Parts: sequence; C-alpha cells; structure tokens
Amino acid sequence: MTRHARNCTAGAVYTYHEKKKDAAASGYGTNSKRLGKDSVKDFDCCSLSLQPCRNAVITKDGYLFDKEVILQYIITKKNEYSRKLKEYERLKKKEDDELEQKVMEATDKKINNFLNSENNIVSKPIDGFKSEASTSSASISNMENGRNKVLPSYWVPGQLKEAEKPKVEKPDSKIPCPISGKPLKAKDLIPVKFTPVKDASDKKSLIAKENRYMCAITHDILSNSVPCAVLKPTGDVVTMECIEKIIKKDWIHPLTDQKLTEKDIIVMQRGGTGYSQTNEKLEGKHERPALQV
Repeated sequence: MTRHARNCTAGAVYTYHEKKKDAAASGYGTNSKRLGKDSVKDFDCCSLSLQPCRNAVITKDGYLFDKEVILQYIITKKNEYSRKLKEYERLKKKEDDELEQKVMEATDKKINNFLNSENNIVSKPIDGFKSEASTSSASISNMENGRNKVLPSYWVPGQLKEAEKPKVEKPDSKIPCPISGKPLKAKDLIPVKFTPVKDASDKKSLIAKENRYMCAITHDILSNSVPCAVLKPTGDVVTMECIEKIIKKDWIHPLTDQKLTEKDIIVMQRGGTGYSQTNEKLEGKHERPALQV
C-alpha cells in the first residue's frame, strides 16, 4: 500500500497534484490562478489608468473611464490610423506601379515574340510538314536541349519560387473600446456624477476614504459588492436595488421627475471583490503550448 502523500512516487495513479506539478515544471499547459481583492480595480476607477476617476464618463456597455484618459486614447488611435492610412496609400501606389510594369513587360514580350516569329517564318519548318523521322528522333532525355545546365535541385535557393507578397489591406477607421473591443466614439461617452458621502467627522481626503460615494437616491454606500447603474439623462449613480424597487414602479426620475426608459439605465461593470457570488471573471489565465500524448 502506498503512502498518502503528495510526493509519493510508488502510486499506480497519476494524481491531480502530480499533473499540476509536472505542468508547472515543464512549461506546458495553461496556468490559471484565482484573483484576490487586491488584484481587482474599484468600481469608481478608470478601466485604463486603474486610478480613481476625476472626471468620470461611461460607455453604453457600462465601462467607466476618466475623461482625460479616454480622450487621449482616442486621439492616439486616430493618429495611428492616419499613419497607417498614409502607409497603405504608399504601398497601394507601389503595388499598382508594379502591376502596371508587369503588364507592360508582358505586352512587350508578346510583341517581341510575334516579330521574331514573323522574321523567321520562311526558315522555320511548319509543324504540318515535319517528317516522321525528325519527330521520332526527339530525345526524351533530361540532359538534351540545354537541360543539362539546369539544376534539378529544388532546394537550392536559386531554384526556389519567390513568396507572394501579402495583399495590402486598408486600415479600419473605427476606434475600438479598449475593454470590450466594440466601436467607440467620443460623442457616445456619458458623463457620470458620483454623490460623495457626507461625513463631517471624517477629515480625510476623498481619495483616502474607503467609503467615498453613495447612492444619489437612497444614500446607500457604493462598493464593488453593490451592483450599480447610471441614469443616462442626469448621470447619477444609483444602486440596482433602488432601480428595481423605486424607479421601475413608475419610470420617473426621483430627483428631476423626468420620464425614463429601459435604455436610460446603464449597468456599471464592477471590478470584483474576490467572492465568486459577486463576479464571474475572477480567474486569470496564462495560455501556454499544450503537450499532447
């Protein structure tokens, strides 16, 4: 009977721990690790800079950004698109010139072949009047008619065919969202207005506080464990519980009495707390080559 230990080498079964240990040592297989609370951003932090937002804006998909950071990202992408477009136009012009040159060379070759055949039309025997002796005497050897000077080695660099150049593709003018990958426009960014917690006894700065913001209607403390949403007409941040119990009863904004619809509610994408019940994307993966047996 074998020892019930992790480093046991006399067992007949390849255990789960041994698989994990060998995979980590060999460099094969996908590594996965669960993320803790310290590895996940807070709900009020920018998705790009991972710092608390000073002037927060949100996309239609619920991703929060700092306005300065996301505008800088959009400008950078636009400059990159302009650079790629100039490079595309240069390569396209070069490709068109090469194609035109090939067409001209092919036309010149046809003209030269035609002129040569016309000049030698008297001395050249017609195929229909060739003697059977001349046709039967044609050799099938691979060393005749100058073929002895042609290298049959296809692996020699001089005998290799040139690889075709990849087709030039026009760059995409749409700017993708850095998180979701969907098209992003500056005019689609919606301003967000957080309601700070009013506590006269707490003299800390807003960034240093653990509980910084609260629901604009119920004044509940907001955190990663509290599902939140943004009301599009005013940008106020409220809890999903407030939306379900108060707003969805008559679809009227409690602060401004504006009429609301389902499209006016943007659910915020939270960072996470480390608990599986709060979020789903709490596992980090590092893909590596798979070892198949």
